[in-house]
Amino acid sequence: MTELSGGPSLPQERRVVTAIPGPKSQELLARKNAAVAGGVGSVLPVFTVRAGGGVIEDVDGNSLIDFGSGIAVTSVGSSAEAVVRRASAQLADFTHTCFMVTPYEGYVEVCEELARLTPGDHAKKSALFNSGAEAVENAVKIARSYTKRQAVVVFDHGYHGRTNLTMALTAKNMPYKHGFGPFAPEVYRVPLAYPYRWLTGPENCAEEAAAQAIDMISKQIGAENVAAIIIEPILGEGGFIEPAKGFLPRIAEFAKTNGIVFVADEIQSGFCRTGQWFACEDEGIVPDLITTAKGIAGGLPLAAVTGRAEIMDAAHSGGLGGTYGGNPVACAAALGAIETMRELDLNAKAKRIEEVMKGRLAAMQEKYDIIGDLRGRGAMIAIELVKSGTKDPNPEATAAVAKACHSAGLLVLTCGTYGNVLRFLPPLVIGEDLLNEGLDVLESAFGEL
Repeated sequence: MTELSGGPSLPQERRVVTAIPGPKSQELLARKNAAVAGGVGSVLPVFTVRAGGGVIEDVDGNSLIDFGSGIAVTSVGSSAEAVVRRASAQLADFTHTCFMVTPYEGYVEVCEELARLTPGDHAKKSALFNSGAEAVENAVKIARSYTKRQAVVVFDHGYHGRTNLTMALTAKNMPYKHGFGPFAPEVYRVPLAYPYRWLTGPENCAEEAAAQAIDMISKQIGAENVAAIIIEPILGEGGFIEPAKGFLPRIAEFAKTNGIVFVADEIQSGFCRTGQWFACEDEGIVPDLITTAKGIAGGLPLAAVTGRAEIMDAAHSGGLGGTYGGNPVACAAALGAIETMRELDLNAKAKRIEEVMKGRLAAMQEKYDIIGDLRGRGAMIAIELVKSGTKDPNPEATAAVAKACHSAGLLVLTCGTYGNVLRFLPPLVIGEDLLNEGLDVLESAFGEL
């Protein structure tokens, strides 16, 4: 029997040979429902056997075009050669020692790469963790230790994780927070510059939203009490919202003036996803701390907080860490992912994906008036669906389009505070023919409404 392999050798084609999910996936779904907690859902319960490039193959032999990348994780593909090579070599040497017990070079190498890649030429240090939520939580710990303050400011529509503290930081109740409180105190939410939904129009959005946010911080919290302001330069789960130009620099400057640690949450937008190494570079933002995860390690669990050395060193020895944080295999994978990003110039690939997708999606927007907004950068693109002739959210149409795409062999994800956004996160290594075929499927799905 020939051994199946994924990665670059996987045929880059859409192939639908059964209903989706197929009979074998249905059998596995029954086993999942019997053994896995009900709170762990799946967007599309097709059970994967191989993945690579721009496709996912399931147990029934279907091959789906991947517009999700495991939620922006497999930017370099699901089995990139350098990731597999480096991680496999590390597996053969050792799987774990715990960096807090006996350290190893891979952890240090990843931190050195992060110092080179993240914005700013100041001295930087990093600490490694397992997940994005851990990174955000530790960024708060570091900021509080450095400033000796407690308050944390976040924004409408923001998402920062599922731990207790990061649920408090997250704006959306369902499904992330509902029934899980009480939440951590000293978290304050202020307005975001959301151009499509700003009441006085997108042209006023940046100035008015920044003024409102700064006024609320100054009057309701007191800038002198704020340890950190945390924001996603492009919001992820909240709907791929690009804050209006000028908003981020104004908030960053306010933070600097008032001794507040400015934290860029780049967990979904980082590592070439937007056509730059990090989304905050678009407006020249140099954050004090930057949190990363998802795309950092080609699919292995790794996260980081990187920032100004004097801030990162504020926490006492032993105050940061975790048993698995910076696992050696994950560190090796991260070095392989970064190698791949450089060698394939995935920033340029992301920009080309944007060019193709925005051109096709703009044409669909002209044709279908339920597409209210088209936004995003690089390979982080979204359309917001509304009811015809209004800006009222249309989550029903969003769900229907996603379902039609899934049935036809295209994996798409939804998001947004109102559940009415289709988001597109194709692997940066996807072929252009496959990308266009996925957009054909999407257009057909709109035609079925």
